Amino acid sequence: MASYDDVLQYLSSLDYPADKADVVREAEREGAPPDVLRALRALPPVDYANGTEVARSAGIEAAPEASPARRAAQAREPHTRVSQHLRRI
Repeated sequence: MASYDDVLQYLSSLDYPADKADVVREAEREGAPPDVLRALRALPPVDYANGTEVARSAGIEAAPEASPARRAAQAREPHTRVSQHLRRI
């Protein structure tokens, strides 16, 4: 399975915004393995602003080492890294 870093590695020289065809073409040009190409060919046909949007749209998680239980716990936690004055907005 393709990893987040794999996708970003093969798209590092792509100029954004880019559409699906540009993304796939760049990955092919960079010699991406079949699992990365498969994930990119399954992308929705929209314009992407950066590599992070591509990886997220391909359904690749940034932290696959985190268990589903840990991700659920993080989702339930309050956003403690948000400044106090922004919490009331």
